[in-house]
Amino acid sequence: MSNAAGSFETGHVGLNVNDLARSKEFYSEVFGFEVRGESTADDKKYAMLAQDGKLVLTLWQQSAAGFSRATAGLHHLSFQVRSVEEVKEIEAKLRLRGAKLIYDGIVLHSEGAKSGGIFFEDPDGIRLEIFTTEGLEEYSAPEKGASACGFF
Repeated sequence: MSNAAGSFETGHVGLNVNDLARSKEFYSEVFGFEVRGESTADDKKYAMLAQDGKLVLTLWQQSAAGFSRATAGLHHLSFQVRSVEEVKEIEAKLRLRGAKLIYDGIVLHSEGAKSGGIFFEDPDGIRLEIFTTEGLEEYSAPEKGASACGFF
């Protein structure tokens, strides 16, 4: 019997959103995702977003309220980039948009960690993270004893 678990990798993530046009614009502008396919039919609105031809995210307009931490489901969605410069570029885009940043800029995941990034919310309050493992020597953790991505 083969070990199927050794062959898994994330395909794409689907998010429920309130306003497809607003979310599509946010993810396209901030992340640079391209629209690979979409439907604007009244009862079936969605957009498939890709990067370098690979499907990364599908937005489904089928929500009537913002993200809730009070129910089981998605905690946060995290994306890794190659360098701290890329994190800074995305942070600048978010600040221009007035997006809600959880911490004031780049933070380490925890004390002494070799990874860190920015934590923020999309227009529906979905919690997001952009992180890297390169060039973080000057940054610190936002608090002691807990991961920055655990309780934001």
